[in-house]
Amino acid sequence: MTAAPATKGLIQLRDVRKSFGGTEVLKGIDLTVEPGEVVAILGPSGSGKSTLLRTINHLEKVDGGTIAVDGELVGYAVRGGRLHELREHEILRQRTHIGMVFQNFNLFPHLTALENIVEAPVYAQKKDKAQARERGLELLRRVGLEDRADAYPRQLSGGQQQRVAIARALALDPKVVLFDEPTSALDPELVGEVLDVIRALASSGTTLVIVTHEMGFARDVADRVVFMDEGRVVEQGTPTQIFGDPRHERTRTFLSKVIEPAFNL
Repeated sequence: MTAAPATKGLIQLRDVRKSFGGTEVLKGIDLTVEPGEVVAILGPSGSGKSTLLRTINHLEKVDGGTIAVDGELVGYAVRGGRLHELREHEILRQRTHIGMVFQNFNLFPHLTALENIVEAPVYAQKKDKAQARERGLELLRRVGLEDRADAYPRQLSGGQQQRVAIARALALDPKVVLFDEPTSALDPELVGEVLDVIRALASSGTTLVIVTHEMGFARDVADRVVFMDEGRVVEQGTPTQIFGDPRHERTRTFLSKVIEPAFNL
């Protein structure tokens, strides 16, 4: 793939395959996410959703196929007609363009909320510490936590920790932000505050890929919904089409089990 400098956040997956032991969990995924698009990935547990997300920033190495962001292969380079894995420092450079928010926050417990946000820009991008701190405070304001800048993770609720994690992902000014079930570890009453932050981010023009079990949120926020099952993309379309008139029987069966009967389509 050739470089595409005019785009920002274009993700292209071509025949992506991944196995763990003898089990193939991704079976030839083809998917394109346009710059600024918000894509929600749905599917039952074990369908490969989280693994797919982790291949996009090379936390999981693919066994076949390619992934590119803005035309640059992720984790690999082509030399002599063959794929060669990049060195770790080159992969880390690529990851600064691909933010990731995990299920369990993954904050450094010995750092304050602000220090968690400032860490990567200073040490990975070599940004001026004062500027990184100013940007960190701006991001804490954006997620409604400016008054908790000096709090340690143990002093924050789960929802607050996840909002700090989102701010940390944004601190690198990524082209793409990946969310791996960002509300699954939260108590139900804390889910809304995190989803509100993601809703605001979705309107900002950043490319977002969100693995989620929150059906109403996916319907309201996503530009496109992708349904996965058994390592394959079974169906994709607009939220209206997927939730209102799914074409594949497997999609219909899944949605009938996870959507409350009172859910107003």
